[in-house]
Amino acid sequence: MARSMTLAGYRQAAFTATPALRPILTISLLLLSALLVYEAWHAAGQGIDHGWFVAVSISGLFVVRGLHLRRPITLAHLTIAVCVLAVANLAYRASHPEFGFVFLASTGFILMFPQSSRPQPEQLYRVAELVGRTEHDPLAAFALHSSKTYFFNAQATAAIGYRARFGIAVVAGDPIGERAGFSELLSEFSEFAANQGWRIAVLGASPELAEMWRHRAIEHRGLRAIPIGRDVVIDVNTFDVVGRKFRNLRQAVSRTRNFGVTTEVVSEATLDEPMRENLLAIVDEWNYGRQSRGFSMILDHLLDGRNPGMLVVIARDDSGQVAGFQRYGVSNRGRELSLDVPWRRKDAPNGLDERMILDLVDYAREQGVQRISLAFAPFPELFADQQRSRTANLIYVLVHLGDPLIRLESLYRFLRKFRAMSEQRFVLIRWREVLLAAAALLTLEFIPHRKQY
Repeated sequence: MARSMTLAGYRQAAFTATPALRPILTISLLLLSALLVYEAWHAAGQGIDHGWFVAVSISGLFVVRGLHLRRPITLAHLTIAVCVLAVANLAYRASHPEFGFVFLASTGFILMFPQSSRPQPEQLYRVAELVGRTEHDPLAAFALHSSKTYFFNAQATAAIGYRARFGIAVVAGDPIGERAGFSELLSEFSEFAANQGWRIAVLGASPELAEMWRHRAIEHRGLRAIPIGRDVVIDVNTFDVVGRKFRNLRQAVSRTRNFGVTTEVVSEATLDEPMRENLLAIVDEWNYGRQSRGFSMILDHLLDGRNPGMLVVIARDDSGQVAGFQRYGVSNRGRELSLDVPWRRKDAPNGLDERMILDLVDYAREQGVQRISLAFAPFPELFADQQRSRTANLIYVLVHLGDPLIRLESLYRFLRKFRAMSEQRFVLIRWREVLLAAAALLTLEFIPHRKQY
């Protein structure tokens, strides 16, 4: 990936070339800042205003922290910091010490401000090839989201999709590509992230990769794996709807047949413009749907044919009008499908989503598809437990505060009809970074982003 322009010589002299001196240099700068604060306090006790000492000390503390985190000093950061320093000087000369103090104290913060990463939509086909090689990963197709940045191993046989925000490199799901290269890839990415001054958080890691991150992220020791839910994956060859446990599912599908609903499965790339507009009209009916949010478990570029291999299940009512649709990503050379989004008309009959899924299972058997991932089910044990502890009840209430963004309990009740709960997924964070990591995770998932091409 393209690197930001850095003052490489300064940074290497300070840290890269002499890693053993990092603690000494950090402690020395910290002591110097503390000494400046003490001198300013002592001068103030004698009636002398040396507030600029305090401002310089605060600025120095920001620099110490940034150097400790190995944040590179970019030319852009240096330029802005120098401009702010000039403004601080003007404020002091104009007898506005309070403004001068703020500007002077902030120069260190600006100088060491963490870099972000830029989306790399130009890597689409390179990433799509690796998605095609990825086996047994329901989240693999979501690596195609256009807001992601990518880190490839030296052989280009595996890659990590991530985005850096607030100094946190948020990794989405497991790596894609050939599993044999994952272990080395994690170590390389950990070193790369550390050299950018980034900490790491992982959203949606599988059990095997969660353990691998903890052992192979050499520069980011202390990652903790927190379970956040389970994949819901249908094994096409063994799935059936026989028995009492599937009664609600059979009833929902029978209801759609009584209404004369029919379905078809088509490639997204083959949709003509009238059909595309017809489907998007259903999305627009709900006023919030053209995929401007999401990061780890959803795709953007809805129905425009940008993402290779996408399938669309279309449902029609008895009059032939489109009643709803579902879009699926493809991985493992077409042997695995992952539900991206389901949409239905507001007046569509109940059971429409269930019907499209079961008809897709029949289609999958004919096409040699082995697995269909329906969704990720957050905290299923929380919703399944009818006798919760006080702590669980508190979490239950907090989860429902997020209903305006996503109704997790309704999602769970829909998914449990298929009796297909699979592996757990984890968030990996370090406790000392939990607030910044949470801010990065939530904003990446729920704040609308600029469309990338």
